[in-house]
Amino acid sequence: MAFGKYASINSLAEKVHHLVENGELDQALRLIHHFVEQIITEPLCTAQVFGSKVLDDLCQLIGQENLKQIKPHHIDLPATPNDQSTIVYMVTKLQKSGGHTRVIEDFIKSEPEARHIILSTELDGPSDADYLKNQNLPSEIIFEQSAKLNYQQRLTWLQHSLLKLRPTKVYLFNHHQDSIAVAAIQPEMQLDAIFYHHGDHHLCLGVYLSYFKHIDPHPMGYHNCRNILNIENTYIPLTAEDKGRRPTDWSFMPDGTLTTCTAGRSNKIEIPYFVSYLELIPKLLATTGGKHIHIGRLTPWALYKLRQGLKKHNVQPDRFVYIEWVPSVWKSLHDYRIDLYIASFPYGGGLTLVEAMGAGIPVALHRHIYSKLLSCIELGYPNAFNWRFPEELISYCKSITVTELQNASHLARLQYDQFHSNNFELRKQDCPSAVDSVSNQFTVETDEWAYWMERQLTVKRLLLRALYRAFKRFRTWWQ
Repeated sequence: MAFGKYASINSLAEKVHHLVENGELDQALRLIHHFVEQIITEPLCTAQVFGSKVLDDLCQLIGQENLKQIKPHHIDLPATPNDQSTIVYMVTKLQKSGGHTRVIEDFIKSEPEARHIILSTELDGPSDADYLKNQNLPSEIIFEQSAKLNYQQRLTWLQHSLLKLRPTKVYLFNHHQDSIAVAAIQPEMQLDAIFYHHGDHHLCLGVYLSYFKHIDPHPMGYHNCRNILNIENTYIPLTAEDKGRRPTDWSFMPDGTLTTCTAGRSNKIEIPYFVSYLELIPKLLATTGGKHIHIGRLTPWALYKLRQGLKKHNVQPDRFVYIEWVPSVWKSLHDYRIDLYIASFPYGGGLTLVEAMGAGIPVALHRHIYSKLLSCIELGYPNAFNWRFPEELISYCKSITVTELQNASHLARLQYDQFHSNNFELRKQDCPSAVDSVSNQFTVETDEWAYWMERQLTVKRLLLRALYRAFKRFRTWWQ
């Protein structure tokens, strides 16, 4: 099928309706998936477009038509025993480095007596299927992956599974473009369905599913969905298992130099933006004389640029430590005796920030040029250092004192205890107010934003975007 261009969302919707009327449900699902992928790979749409009621309704229409076809042939399995509830998690991909995977683990731990089943559409590449086996979780967990089928066949598999399992509760943890997962659950199934809004900084299918309970896991998303998108939502804070305070037997900057760390994969780091992480880190190391630990897989090109930057600024290669993955960022921050956690940018990572604060590590948060959502500053402790221009971060790291780091460490741990601990006696339940956080410092850098947008229209940027989209289409076709 040639996806082509459409004059408007309405014309795209007309095409989907036409496909559904002709029974071409697979093509309809693919068309929606492809359209969302085009939007989320367009940097100018990032943190500007969050959801589409039109697309969600189309997914539901497709799911409704598919359900009509399979329900008459459905054969019930024996009912789940009355003394055991069944909880289903629908995902696009399960990955060991994904924040939503960690959230699913927490949900499983919170209901150890239930039977937990994870169903994956596998639309964004193969899952890390063996990851959960090594997590020592307290419950029975079944992980099922879709076979390499077409989109309608995967939808049929999902709907069959839901009809047979008759789960007590279903959580939707879909990636942005997963039209299959959003089509699967239908009102007539009468399921207790919850949409977990983790695809929160791009257009994401499922945001406007009105009969789903809508969960936002951080203050930025909660305030944005409730006050801007007018969605009736619930705030459930990100939590992390307490793996210990910062050890008291080692001091900050014991040799007089700063050891910094950032955790984030290429999807948070290697993003077109007016500040380049790959260029900034070598400059920072040249100024501080310290070390920087990077946790998270980067592309070979990014690593090459980093190494070249180190050479340019006469920084010894061993002062930049690259680690693709660790089982616990929290523990790694302690193991490497990190003095300052520099949150990933241009896309912040909520769960890693929570771990850093729980570990008692001072943080430096990036104040994005136009989006509070991408900044994560509302997750930080009061008066946490935040920066917008590289010179601000470099100057701060150059002048920071041990006393300042000690004070920030205390505030970081206090923020974790009050808002992100698994200890309900310590934790406050209310969502922090936007006016009470460092977000009241936030302003949009309109001139810098305009200049950045203009640079996205260069031939080089357009070619790179086209190549990336072609790669994603090829991967989708290959599946």
